[in-house]
Amino acid sequence: MRSMLKVVLFDFNGVIINDEPIHEQLLEQLLLEENLRPKPGEFRQICLGRSDRACIRDLFGNRGRVLTDPMLDSLIARKAKAYRQALESLEQIPSYPGLQDLIFNLRASQLKLAIVSGAMRSEIEFVLSRMNLQDTFSLIVAGDDLHTSKPEPDGYLLAVQRLNETFADLQLQPGECLAIEDTFAGLTAAKRAGIPVVGVANSYPFHMLQRRANWVVDYLSDLELERVRQVYDQTAA
Repeated sequence: MRSMLKVVLFDFNGVIINDEPIHEQLLEQLLLEENLRPKPGEFRQICLGRSDRACIRDLFGNRGRVLTDPMLDSLIARKAKAYRQALESLEQIPSYPGLQDLIFNLRASQLKLAIVSGAMRSEIEFVLSRMNLQDTFSLIVAGDDLHTSKPEPDGYLLAVQRLNETFADLQLQPGECLAIEDTFAGLTAAKRAGIPVVGVANSYPFHMLQRRANWVVDYLSDLELERVRQVYDQTAA
């Protein structure tokens, strides 16, 4: 009997790359360059799990600075350039223990893999290339593809639609996907799209993810794929 789990959808920042401290630093730098003062804890409250567009708009809006679309585009481009420079200065891309093994096991199980993220496509592709993962994912839905940000479900729904367009025989439904997320915004987005979700405790403690996710793991290496697949098969039976 073929498993009802067909696709695993990865978040990017905080799941594939351990770069959230870099983002926080760059956003603080952006505010200072615009003569605005960063506030402690604001990054986690406003930006974790959300796209740069949503995050920068809200950071500036909270300080009474309304951004036109060209101004917002310019700030996003400045941050993207600084992000690329920050990563290029690193000898190795910071990732999470267990990621490579999990990807190996998922591919060995004939599951398709995709990325659903608010990050810019250029950033995702650069990082995947540096990590030798550029051929791993069938599809990337990036922040450039969307006008909305997580916790809205649009990115996940677009991924399902595009996978069906790419693989005609897949006939994929949201409930046949598994999402892997590390933030409240990401977990909510997957749930709203009708996609079961694993919360990995990279950004929040285990106990804070438990009510929001179908499964929670401390590390990606703790994800027991066979047990997860059994739940999908029982649901379908």
